[in-house]
Amino acid sequence: MFSFRTTPVWEQPDKALTEGRVGVFCTPSCWDAVSGRYLHEIFRERGRLEKLFTPEGEHIPFLPEDLQGLDAIVVEIQDVGSRYFPYTVDVLRLMNAMNALEEAPALYVVDHPNPAGREVEGTLPAGVSDQWTPSVAHRHGLTLGELCYLYSVEIGASFALHVISAEIADTARILMPWTIPPAHDFPGVFTPYFYSGGSLWNDTNISPGIGTKRPYEVIGAPFLKEDTAGVPLPEGVLARPLSYMPVEGIHEGVLCHGFQFILLPGAHYHSLLHTVRLMRWMAERYSEFHISDSLYGRLADPVMEEYLRGNITFDIVEEHVKEGEQKWIRKAKRFILYDDQPIRIK
Repeated sequence: MFSFRTTPVWEQPDKALTEGRVGVFCTPSCWDAVSGRYLHEIFRERGRLEKLFTPEGEHIPFLPEDLQGLDAIVVEIQDVGSRYFPYTVDVLRLMNAMNALEEAPALYVVDHPNPAGREVEGTLPAGVSDQWTPSVAHRHGLTLGELCYLYSVEIGASFALHVISAEIADTARILMPWTIPPAHDFPGVFTPYFYSGGSLWNDTNISPGIGTKRPYEVIGAPFLKEDTAGVPLPEGVLARPLSYMPVEGIHEGVLCHGFQFILLPGAHYHSLLHTVRLMRWMAERYSEFHISDSLYGRLADPVMEEYLRGNITFDIVEEHVKEGEQKWIRKAKRFILYDDQPIRIK
């Protein structure tokens, strides 16, 4: 059973919410600016809150037995538009665990706009991939509610899924964009445009700016040269050379040299293609540069892997990614809940 709701979750008349045992699966971004309350506080005041699942580090932990006996689970996180985002992966893990229960609770997803927009990047997973890599493009162009709708169909969900429309959220209308970051390493309004490719630097010995004010916009390492000569740059993107000392991450407390990538107004940035091109450039220029095998599992694309290994040219990758994006858009359109549609970056 699936439904799309156009009134706030706390106004829903369902007995599972008004009289049942409710679990809330959320991050600190689930604060309502109008009432000044977090989502779980609403259900606690009603005496309905049975379980609260919140982040511990990069993930929201839970055990299958934690879900037993609940009548409803309400999810509210701010997705960032990439299949790598840990909290989104946690929601899909939650759906898998619910589907394994003999008596599963109903799932309510409080939707939010996708801060990375409707533009898509990349391909569906192929070959060997990480266990929890969802079968979506690297930058999927969906809201969390749409993503859960798609996933519920793919797993043949036995539980009811109800999506609360993103268009009714008062917080998004009265606060400046990105006032409440969705995670500690997502500080700015531009971060989602860099994350779909920039996150892959975590599987190399290049720092993706973790421990700086501009994670995923900044990359660097002690062995890089502070020199932009020859750096591949798409149209509408600038590279500012800089040195910095990250306060956490792979090169914590060590002076790094590298670049800040800056998007010009109106630029349509394909972070994934730019990142794999940069990685190939790094490999050809710096003998110290290293890619971990874990990157290929997250990338989950044999063609891009062959490019990174130096076996094919970039034009082959571009055409391959174009075809993959077209395939993903055809699949995703069946689950769109709003007027706008996913599009390719041209």
